[in-house]
Amino acid sequence: MTVAMNQRVKNLEIKVLDRVVTIPSGTPASHLLSARRDSAGYPCLAAIMNNRLVDFDTKLVSSGELKPVTVASKEGAAVYRRSLTLILYEAAKRLFPDMQLVVGQSLGYGYHFTCRDAKGQEGIDNGKLMALEKCMLQLVREDKPFKHETMSVEEAMELFTEQGLLDKVALLKTWRSDDVTLVTLGTYYDIQHGPVAPSTGAMLDFGLSHYPPGFVLQFPSLLNGGEHPANYDNQRPLFHTYQETMRWNEILGVRTVGQLNELCLSGEISDIIRISEGFHEKKIAQIADMIAEKKSVRLVLIAGPSSSGKTTFAKRLSLQLKVNGIRPVAISMDNYYVNRVDTPCHPDGSYDFEALEAIDLDLFNHNLTDLLAGKTVDTPIYDFHTGERVPKEKWVPMAIGPRDVIIVEGIHGLNPRFTSSVPDEQKFRIYINALTQLCIDNSNRIFTSETRLIRRIVRDRRYRGYPATRTIELWPSVRLGERRHIFPFQEEADAIFNSALVYEPAVLKVYAERYLLEVPRNHPSAVTAQSLLSFLDLFVPVFPDAIPPTSLLREFIGGSAFSYK
Repeated sequence: MTVAMNQRVKNLEIKVLDRVVTIPSGTPASHLLSARRDSAGYPCLAAIMNNRLVDFDTKLVSSGELKPVTVASKEGAAVYRRSLTLILYEAAKRLFPDMQLVVGQSLGYGYHFTCRDAKGQEGIDNGKLMALEKCMLQLVREDKPFKHETMSVEEAMELFTEQGLLDKVALLKTWRSDDVTLVTLGTYYDIQHGPVAPSTGAMLDFGLSHYPPGFVLQFPSLLNGGEHPANYDNQRPLFHTYQETMRWNEILGVRTVGQLNELCLSGEISDIIRISEGFHEKKIAQIADMIAEKKSVRLVLIAGPSSSGKTTFAKRLSLQLKVNGIRPVAISMDNYYVNRVDTPCHPDGSYDFEALEAIDLDLFNHNLTDLLAGKTVDTPIYDFHTGERVPKEKWVPMAIGPRDVIIVEGIHGLNPRFTSSVPDEQKFRIYINALTQLCIDNSNRIFTSETRLIRRIVRDRRYRGYPATRTIELWPSVRLGERRHIFPFQEEADAIFNSALVYEPAVLKVYAERYLLEVPRNHPSAVTAQSLLSFLDLFVPVFPDAIPPTSLLREFIGGSAFSYK
């Protein structure tokens, strides 16, 4: 028995690239993926072992399946961004040791960074920016390895204190494990929040672009499906929204997860919740005032990606419009779907319900024109069980008054084709998204798309009966639809609303951890589930008692004051 157990420990059977090999336990994954490039020539950055994303040099200790991860995949893109950011921080430490570099929002095809010198002066000149880029290029050419080091939390806190990285010290104060793994490049140390590339030489392409009050670290077209934009002028409205949220966070004193955790433990989180909700209410009131001031507006269009909070936002905006003496009348886009047999299909034959052509644009625009002309129209009812509209005799009559406005929320609201029959001066277009400005620390971002995915996992599991596995499996298709139908029209918006709440990950953790733990280890979605669990593990949980019933977050966790029928 002992011999058999030792044999199992010493010899592993690993399926890799459609073949099964027998190797000794403890063999690094890199030995089985030694080519370091896939058939398309993309470098191997990491690996997936038994549905767990691991570093390229991870030692294998159990049998199973090993898959290479390249820059062409979602997981590989995250590894690339994380690795390139480490190169930037090492270059900054070499050239400008007194410079404080702080990661900000995703902008275009890159990350925006702000920087301050020892005197607190914000900004960077072109000379320093060129020097940074040159140093990064040199680090790539030297093909330096990223190294890993495990130490006690106390040792890591002492190290980061000596280096003046108090944002990382704050994060480690609530670290769940006794040990912490650090990743290093040269003299720069960081907490490892996920795999990094084997070495700097894997970073194929990047650029630094001046963008006051800081700069943008541009990622390669491989990660984004297109070339770097020549300029970021069309990103200015979105950037201003990010900056506004950052000012809110500065008022709250919450820039990083470590700061949020400290407030959770001190009991001050209740005030943070109330003030955050106050910021939202003030912004919604401002948008309602903008609509009221523009006397010609008769149609309000609300568009945003999945789980951005469109439905609750529309209801809260309606209340603020009533304060301005305007009666909002909602039209549900769900009733304007074409019959299912006429719905466009994906290449695999499945229905593409997010395509603009899935909507009966002719009927919708004809109804809008008649309503705005003061006519009474019969609006359709769509039966999702049969995939067809109910007979016309059952349609619902509708009319609007001279001071009424029609509100429509859906993914196509910013697309000009969606409401082509309505003159632009009669429209007010709102883009909504959960654009989180909370960061893990000064060098590690929180992905906006992951925050929305966690929202959706909680909502789908609680109110639609969908397990986390299904939500995760559908997410790539949802994201593809957003890139096709929503993001290209962001610049059409008259106003942008950021639905992110700085405290929400701490609340969503209470629900999401439970649902993510239901994902079987052998399920393909376990890769994403494990990544989300690691992220949520950073937060001190907050119970939802103090969250008001009108909060956007209630759309996902329940207890909302609004009906969602």
